[in-house]
Amino acid sequence: MKTNRVFLLILIILFISPAVLFSDNDFWADEDEEVLLEQLLEEMNDQQKLAQMFMLGYMGESPSAEMLNWISENEIGGVKIFGWNVTNLRALTESVTKMQQRSQKTEFRIPLFIVTDQEGGWVRHIHSGTSDTSGNMSLTASSLPEDSLKTGYYIGMELRALGINMNFAPTVDVYSNPEAHVIGPRAFSDDPAVTSLLASAYFKGMDSAGVICTAKHYPGHGAADKDSHGALPVISADYDTLWERDLLPYRYLVKEDIPAIMSGHLAFPEVTGDKTPASLSSLFLADILRKRIGFEGLIITDDLMMNGVQLLPMNTAEICKAAIEAGNDVILISRTAEIQKKVWDYLIGQLDTDSGFREKVRKSAERILRTKIKYLKSETAVPLYPDPDEVYNLVPDENASEFFFDQAVRSTTVIRSGGPDGLKPQGRILLAGQLDRFFTAGLRAFPEADTYRFDYNPFYTSSDSVKKALRRKLEDYDTVIYCLANPNSSQVLKSLEGTDTKLIVLSVLTPVYLRAMEWITDAVAVYGTSNDSFRAGFAALTGEITPSGVKPIRF
Repeated sequence: MKTNRVFLLILIILFISPAVLFSDNDFWADEDEEVLLEQLLEEMNDQQKLAQMFMLGYMGESPSAEMLNWISENEIGGVKIFGWNVTNLRALTESVTKMQQRSQKTEFRIPLFIVTDQEGGWVRHIHSGTSDTSGNMSLTASSLPEDSLKTGYYIGMELRALGINMNFAPTVDVYSNPEAHVIGPRAFSDDPAVTSLLASAYFKGMDSAGVICTAKHYPGHGAADKDSHGALPVISADYDTLWERDLLPYRYLVKEDIPAIMSGHLAFPEVTGDKTPASLSSLFLADILRKRIGFEGLIITDDLMMNGVQLLPMNTAEICKAAIEAGNDVILISRTAEIQKKVWDYLIGQLDTDSGFREKVRKSAERILRTKIKYLKSETAVPLYPDPDEVYNLVPDENASEFFFDQAVRSTTVIRSGGPDGLKPQGRILLAGQLDRFFTAGLRAFPEADTYRFDYNPFYTSSDSVKKALRRKLEDYDTVIYCLANPNSSQVLKSLEGTDTKLIVLSVLTPVYLRAMEWITDAVAVYGTSNDSFRAGFAALTGEITPSGVKPIRF
């Protein structure tokens, strides 16, 4: 492990661009950091400390009047940027500037955490103009820690140009259950050690761009068969299994000084004895993460409007208090203004009546302020006021496009090649799949091919009519190039077993569905749905490239 850490640090030193070594932040100028922290904690009242724990979202392209009031009057600590807030990058930078300007007119001029989910690959809340990457699983397939480091760096530099100083990434869930569809290609691997190494490289790259990384979803979403947005996943794993599998990446990242970790809405009854979500569990947060693993940074809840906690017999205000008492430092409430206000009023009341709660708020405020001082006062701090006139010169990063295409090529993987003609299409070709980019790239590679399209949704189930129609259509073709993308297309593919037509599968996102289809003899995997991913996949089928990626999960 020590050798890997030294290697990563050398890469960072060689790779840091001078462009990150500047900041327009002048808040708390010339203050010693420890003196400043002590002074703030001494002078801030309890309400101001509680406000630092609030991370709120808003609806629409521009921050609402309510949001601006939260910043000016309540002095909240953070704002989350969701996909619904972004239509173009210029408007986003103007919104970020407007919110940070409000923060600098408050009593202590404490900057906001401006946060988003920009993992790369499948999850990219800021789509407009940013790099469309192949995702974490492709980083395992290319098997180069430098690819992970540069991915974190380039994503971080783009966020930096937008004034976003915190990112909910990397995803370090160990992909141990093929039914964990909500994770899938967001995971690096089903191997905890590989996940640990590449997540660390990703973190170091993003950290060098000045962006605060948040590892997620603690203690691990990779064994869940449900999505915590819609339900509370219940995971049957004992403590020893969790320690060696799901918790290994966190143990590794904590030693590497990861600044923040997101707590997930996941139940582990064999560990806790009940179905309390880990995000509300002091056993998971205070005992395991703080005491045993030794984490001293920020613990941030996943969105507390998700059904993973909303289905509990508590209202949102009570859920938020339980989250703080369990050990979270930041509570994320994506919406709605009325609910956010009720939570605020309730928690303010608890400060006056519950001394234990008040002490937890003080400790969390100390961690939040320490993180802000470390990251937002540093030489590499993300500028508070991004330049809307420069944003399209900086995003995407000028070197990112070439790197991400090359990385997509390096990660392209032969899953199987056992047929008589291997991966080479023969005769009359049919392209069958769900995604527009698949057909665009496919017709560029095979202009004479015909196409058969079916809907991507519903995600989990397929149509019998699609299965029958495609099966009949196969009779007219010598080769079908089939795009495997989700459970829907997996079920359709299974219905083609026994066909005499040559079948070549181009798997995108996760190739896990192929585990149960050993009859598939020819398959190539890419790990994203970007143009680069499809170009690389079809280049493998035309013979333009020889795929060199390794399988990121075990078959």
